[in-house]
Amino acid sequence: MELQNFDSAAFLRDYWQQQPLLIRNPWARWANPLEPDELAGLACEEEVEARLVTHTADGWQLEHGPFPESRFAQLGQKDWTLLVQAADHHVPQVAELIEPFRFIPDWRIDDVLVSCAADGGGVGPHFDQYDVFLIQGLGTRRWQIGARCDENSELLEHGDLRLLARFEATQEWVLEPGDILYVPPGFAHNGIAIGDDCMTYSVGFRAPSRSDLIGSWSDDLLEDMDDDDRYADPGLASQPNPGEISAEAISRLHSLITEKMGDRDAFARWFGQYNTTPKYPEMDWQPDHAAAAQDIARMLANSAPLCRNPASRFSFIRQKTGAILLFVDGQEYDCDSESGEFAQQLCQQTELVADPALASSQQVVQLITALVNQGSLAFEESD
Repeated sequence: MELQNFDSAAFLRDYWQQQPLLIRNPWARWANPLEPDELAGLACEEEVEARLVTHTADGWQLEHGPFPESRFAQLGQKDWTLLVQAADHHVPQVAELIEPFRFIPDWRIDDVLVSCAADGGGVGPHFDQYDVFLIQGLGTRRWQIGARCDENSELLEHGDLRLLARFEATQEWVLEPGDILYVPPGFAHNGIAIGDDCMTYSVGFRAPSRSDLIGSWSDDLLEDMDDDDRYADPGLASQPNPGEISAEAISRLHSLITEKMGDRDAFARWFGQYNTTPKYPEMDWQPDHAAAAQDIARMLANSAPLCRNPASRFSFIRQKTGAILLFVDGQEYDCDSESGEFAQQLCQQTELVADPALASSQQVVQLITALVNQGSLAFEESD
């Protein structure tokens, strides 16, 4: 899938993280990748994160899945929305919706949330802290865009939903199947279904907060710190006032922190693992039987196609030496020149046929074996 007549460079220059943009059906041929009944089936699964938002005279209500099948028969014809998070992890056709937006680095991609709403359904006026492309899959939805919001914007008193207390639309569009609305972080927006079976695919992008980065990086550093690594001041000189914390002491104390926190190479390794940690780490994607290296080499030699698990996250960092650090699902792999080139291919392509000559590369075979056995990669063998 790809976007037709869409200038990604102009989009990044003029709209990305700046202002909303409506993109009228840019697909060569749009086909809705998931039916409403299929989405409802996913919402019944134990391992799937699903929510149901209803709006009645009593206000907004939120229910968490998994849901019994009987719940959907009770919903009625109006004012409800079913949302399934990370549907791309479970439905390859939904995962394909990410590909057209990979002009944005993969490490920023979060997942694809899918919603299905009855007439009048929505989740209320709100704002998010991430970029999102809202793709109309089926039916029709009216989208309203409001002003930019922040932590000072007034919210309704609701224990489960972060809804704006005041919302005034400044722009409004009706989206038909295949249309896309880009909404940057912080912009208030409100989507209302027009008619039945209104399906929207939200391709969302992560933006780690400063507090998350500092907190998580600090926690990781603390795990490996030695309690004997303490402040020291040999050659201490007497000072006129013992109550003063001297500039020299502050500098030494400060360096105790900054020497560790400021290690860029260590931070890069940590961030690669942190950022590729699966969205649902409790899910086990490992194969029933571990693959042996000789089996991997044989399939490589036979040009068996490789495909990435849609739920897996692949990224790499290029070191100053030119070596490649590959990160997959929170695991780090140091790659030599041959396996490094292959690692870059893995990060660029979700499906590929590797050069059969790589079957003789021990590093590449070991890398693929590890990725297959952790459930991040798989071979597609012909019948």
